[in-house]
Amino acid sequence: MTGWSRPAVVVTLAAAAVLMVTMGARNTLGLFVSPINSSTGLGVVTISFALAIAQFVWGAVQPLAGALADRHGPRPVLVWGLVVLAFGTALTPFMSSGIGLTLVLGLLTAIGSGSASFSVLLGAAAQRLPPQARGTASGVINAGGSFGQFVFAPITQKLIQGVGWAGAMWALAVAMLAALPLVGLVAQGGPAPHKGGEGAWSAVRGALRDRSYLLLHAGFFTCGFHIAFLVTHLPGEVDLCGLPPTVASWSLAIIGLANIAGSLLAGAAVSRYRSKLALALMYGSRAVLILLYLAAPKTPATFYFFAFGLGLTWLSTVPPTATIVGKLFGIRYLATLFGLTLLSHQVGAFFGAWLGGIAIERLGSYQWMWYADIALATFAALVNLPIREAPVHPARAAAPA
Repeated sequence: MTGWSRPAVVVTLAAAAVLMVTMGARNTLGLFVSPINSSTGLGVVTISFALAIAQFVWGAVQPLAGALADRHGPRPVLVWGLVVLAFGTALTPFMSSGIGLTLVLGLLTAIGSGSASFSVLLGAAAQRLPPQARGTASGVINAGGSFGQFVFAPITQKLIQGVGWAGAMWALAVAMLAALPLVGLVAQGGPAPHKGGEGAWSAVRGALRDRSYLLLHAGFFTCGFHIAFLVTHLPGEVDLCGLPPTVASWSLAIIGLANIAGSLLAGAAVSRYRSKLALALMYGSRAVLILLYLAAPKTPATFYFFAFGLGLTWLSTVPPTATIVGKLFGIRYLATLFGLTLLSHQVGAFFGAWLGGIAIERLGSYQWMWYADIALATFAALVNLPIREAPVHPARAAAPA
């Protein structure tokens, strides 16, 4: 961040801190599947379905939250998101039915976390930073979410073991409320809110007619499938291999730690190389990593190496994806248009979380899910290549611009 103004640094770090809390809590929910099942007897499929609904709703909220932030500014949207997220998390332990669990875990927490996530935070930063800083800033903000996963995964596992899963949920709710003071720092400065709503819908209609934008959606769908499957069912895979739960929590933490480096590298890369090539490389590497994992002996070291490799590209797809959206359509409605891209991501996430539960219930393993993951990752790598994107000239790169 050399050469950045103080406000630019503050906005970027505050946005990263908010994302650290919302994504850190959200990406450790898989650790609760077994404890909730043991406590309520609802079954893995029912719990997986609630988490799948959460994946979809989190994505569906993104364009709506982005549109509200574009129109009214990010402050009210972020405050609303954190409060609803905390409320839904605190209510979860009181639910003893599948419908109740779906309402609080699948709807409330997802609405809250989606309202205080990528579309609003990246859009707020892009409108408050100069063009040359936006690519790096998107990487730093994204790294904040990954750092949250690294921090929250082992702490959450310890809380579950020490005070039970209900106590762990309540502790997470307190952490979410503690992030509220950061909202003012994210929202400082920036353009005046735009009260007209027609411009946003016109931008959406135009974007949905753009072939490159639709190809970007197709690749991001696969990213969502892959991430949601692993976040939800990696603890179950670890258990099938006869390893202790700590292997799962540390694997999730390692994914988050590795993605800090991956996100920063991705943020820097978009100012130097075509973002579509970075995306193709990331998706292709996932297919190779899963093949190596399936062939390896299932030891703690295997899971840790697998987690590190995956972590390098985990959410590192966000900076280049947001950059392409910004290059195609500008930053005025970036929160709205990137939010719509995140919806595609979460449609894939719904199927990744839900089908993983069905696979383990009916087949007794995740083998076919791994095969599907390989096929989809290969598809995503190929589908990004035809995206319309001019070569990047590093000396005058602006991402997104």
